[in-house]
Amino acid sequence: MIKLCIITPYVIKGDGQGRANYEIVWEAVRRGYEVTLVARKVAEDLQASPQIRWINFPVEQYPTALIKEMVFSLRSANWLRKHRQEFDLVQVYGAVTSAPSDINTSQFVHTAWRRSPVHTAKIHRNLYGLYHWLYSALNAGWEKTAFQGTKIAVAVSEKIKQELVNDLGLSPNNIRVIHNGVDIDEFVPGNLDPQDLGLPTDKCLALFAGDIRTNRKNLDTVLRALVKVPDLHLVVVGNTEGSPYPQMAAKLNIADRVHFTGFRRDIAKIMQAVDFFVFPSRYEACTLVLLEAMASGLPVISATSAGGAELVTPESGFVLENSDDVEGLAQALSQLASDRILRENMGKAARQVAEQNTWVSKAQAYVDLFEEFVNNARHRHSPDLSSSPRPETLFGGA
Repeated sequence: MIKLCIITPYVIKGDGQGRANYEIVWEAVRRGYEVTLVARKVAEDLQASPQIRWINFPVEQYPTALIKEMVFSLRSANWLRKHRQEFDLVQVYGAVTSAPSDINTSQFVHTAWRRSPVHTAKIHRNLYGLYHWLYSALNAGWEKTAFQGTKIAVAVSEKIKQELVNDLGLSPNNIRVIHNGVDIDEFVPGNLDPQDLGLPTDKCLALFAGDIRTNRKNLDTVLRALVKVPDLHLVVVGNTEGSPYPQMAAKLNIADRVHFTGFRRDIAKIMQAVDFFVFPSRYEACTLVLLEAMASGLPVISATSAGGAELVTPESGFVLENSDDVEGLAQALSQLASDRILRENMGKAARQVAEQNTWVSKAQAYVDLFEEFVNNARHRHSPDLSSSPRPETLFGGA
């Protein structure tokens, strides 16, 4: 039996990293592991399993994300130092803890994000920007120590792997790539009437979904490109409070073609009511919403700066070399908006890609890696009987 410890903020379905953790834990339980979760939040069904123990260090009383993470890091590290000998393997995520790990998964590289010209601190020259500069600077230092101290790093995309090599100095030989996955039972192709969701009918609808309060997701470039495609409407899912983009759409005279829905939990249904998905994010590790759109049978438009875009084949969508290429994006939008047969064919190919990247398959890949690591470690620590003295020699026989 393998005894596994995972240190991570969340092990729940409604969170990107948390969903990956959730599936990994269930796969480990299915294989008979004993699992200890050092986490801030754990799904209730996991808590009910006799094979799972939850170590909880409450930090929600602290005022900022940075302080919460610092307290959790210190407390989890202190706990692990006392209990490390109980486990065959310790998996962590980034700089979530200051304790050494066996396997560390990178969902985001702060060192690379700091270099981005659209980093929050470079856009907001105020106290808000200063906080984000401090947050990224501290995490960049912590993550470098964390990854240089682990035995195997897991990158959730080829983009993240290159950043671990180029920015953190890791050897490519010590990095495995395991993409994030998608629930192909929740996200399925459909033909929902847009009117049922308060959206216009008889219009070609593109979908954008993400945090629209900052410019990292790149809605601004999408709006500029939309100006050049007059017959296309855009559905935007995301919290509009504090967002500059409703005002931007008005200034570009396209407000009548941009439908801001606010934050929605029924994104799977919305994907069944639109024609394709556009998401040329300026920085992503491995975006979940891209795979969710593909699982929904939608052609996609993304950019190389969005980790996971390597999963988009030429048959299933478009990948821009430059996320800020307004002309290139407008051409892709126009091509999809004007060709229903192309959309149908690309949508079918997108669904096939998603079916090869389910959460179950990703969890199996992680647990296979765990078993490989533990088996190798046990082999290294076991005696080499072929070179040991014969039993009779050990016990004084002739």
